[in-house]
Amino acid sequence: MNKSAEKNLTRRYLIWCYKATKEELDWIDRKFTQLKVDYFILKQLNSSQYRGSVHDVRPLIKEFEEYIAKKEKNAMKVKFVSGKSRKVTSRYQYLEARLIAIEKAIGHFLGKKDLKIIRGLYEAEMTTRILQSREHS
Repeated sequence: MNKSAEKNLTRRYLIWCYKATKEELDWIDRKFTQLKVDYFILKQLNSSQYRGSVHDVRPLIKEFEEYIAKKEKNAMKVKFVSGKSRKVTSRYQYLEARLIAIEKAIGHFLGKKDLKIIRGLYEAEMTTRILQSREHS
């Protein structure tokens, strides 16, 4: 196998490793970023004209509060060993360590410039998936 073909295979494998690991780590972490946004939205809803002026909206706000509470409970179970301690699960620790190792491997085999490119490709792909999603149409 020539050097160019080997480098292409290595690059594709490292991109796959990065994507698979980053997706799983993001799946956990995004639950917490979503909660920050959800709590902000809830605060806006509770302090807005919707709270008292339209009677049909209050039950929906309450439903949203319940949704947030359920999401938070589930998020805590996925990332932390127990809800009271903030000790992360061994799976989460492994994913963090694996992502760091993959990024170092990308730097080693492809160069730091390619690491930046691969990170950008990942973010672009995730954004494209969101924008092209048809599930809520």
